[in-house]
Amino acid sequence: MNDNSALQAIGWPLDEHGRPAVAAWREILEDFPTAYPARVVEQHRTGYVVAVGPEDGVAVESPPHWQRAPSYRKGATPTEQRAGVGDWVLVEPAPEDAIVTKDQIVALLPRRTAIKRGAAGEHYKQQLIAANVDTVFVVCGLDSDFNPRRIERYLLLISGSGAVPVVVLTKLDQADDVPGSLEALIDLAAQDVPVRAVNALDPDSVASLNPWLRPGTTAVLVGSSGAGKSTLTNTLVGSERMKTGAVRESDERGRHTTTHRALIPLESGACLIDTPGMRELKPTGEEDVAENFSDIDALGANCRFRDCRHASEPGCAIRAAIEDGKLDPRRFANYVKLQEEVAGAADKLAERKTQHAAATPNAAAAPPASARPARKPAEKAPGKPSRQRPRIDDDYGED
Repeated sequence: MNDNSALQAIGWPLDEHGRPAVAAWREILEDFPTAYPARVVEQHRTGYVVAVGPEDGVAVESPPHWQRAPSYRKGATPTEQRAGVGDWVLVEPAPEDAIVTKDQIVALLPRRTAIKRGAAGEHYKQQLIAANVDTVFVVCGLDSDFNPRRIERYLLLISGSGAVPVVVLTKLDQADDVPGSLEALIDLAAQDVPVRAVNALDPDSVASLNPWLRPGTTAVLVGSSGAGKSTLTNTLVGSERMKTGAVRESDERGRHTTTHRALIPLESGACLIDTPGMRELKPTGEEDVAENFSDIDALGANCRFRDCRHASEPGCAIRAAIEDGKLDPRRFANYVKLQEEVAGAADKLAERKTQHAAATPNAAAAPPASARPARKPAEKAPGKPSRQRPRIDDDYGED
């Protein structure tokens, strides 16, 4: 089942010796000699679908500790530490004489990159958007969906993940003021964030994204509902792979036509992950706001007073830049808002860690799947895995 060429087609990295490029992966593979590597290509409320190549995937059973409600107090694995789309896992074949007929995930390989957000709701939780991605396409329509402040929020979530952000402005054929929209994003260009305006229905227009879709790489599409992610996916794939929905004329908002995350191999040799639209983009508390607003941070360093609150203090470089038209006041207001949100999320994250430590005073946290012992290997060749998706009681709902 371990076909390196097939695995490479869905992003499996190899070094010059033909081994997994990540040293930690090689060590875990040695601990599970009868398991095979696979990539999570679909994530549903009821379980996972994995693949060992660009063909259709199969349903697998998750580890028992993933099937419990994600709560530190109960000692179960938090949601963000369970497998998500893009993750690489080790899967143990099901013995022919076993009651369980599905192959089972026995290890989650360490992530090269991870895109996360604070999950919707009052209680603090993190939600994995995608794992092991090289590029994040932040998709925004050149219609009423266009919102520079929301784009800044997406870029904040991507920062520190290890992935490269690219802003993709869709609906170029419907736009009235493309130069004005690009001007509104001039600060992104100064921070080396590429911006591309495309007609998602036109393959020639979408070809401008090819530099980020090289063989062996993985890209993920994120954006609000109705931004054109599924249309863009269909054009990149060359078929009606993802459903698309009409945008309401009253408010130009779209339906959530993508209902689950899915990884799709492209003819270019890259892989693409489409995600449902996200209405709520909460920070996790791990973001660096200053890094994402480096222009504002640099201005603040020139204020007369070190503790300047950028309100009415004399010698405030930020207020001067706003008055001179060099800094958009809406960008500064978003900077302040995101600082407050990240600080609040960081406090909740610290509280969760404290609760976790209190719940397990004499023992370490429940080990990840990679630390669990392997099941007894089958004596005979494994049968074909079932395509029935397993039931997992977990919070994978979208907005």
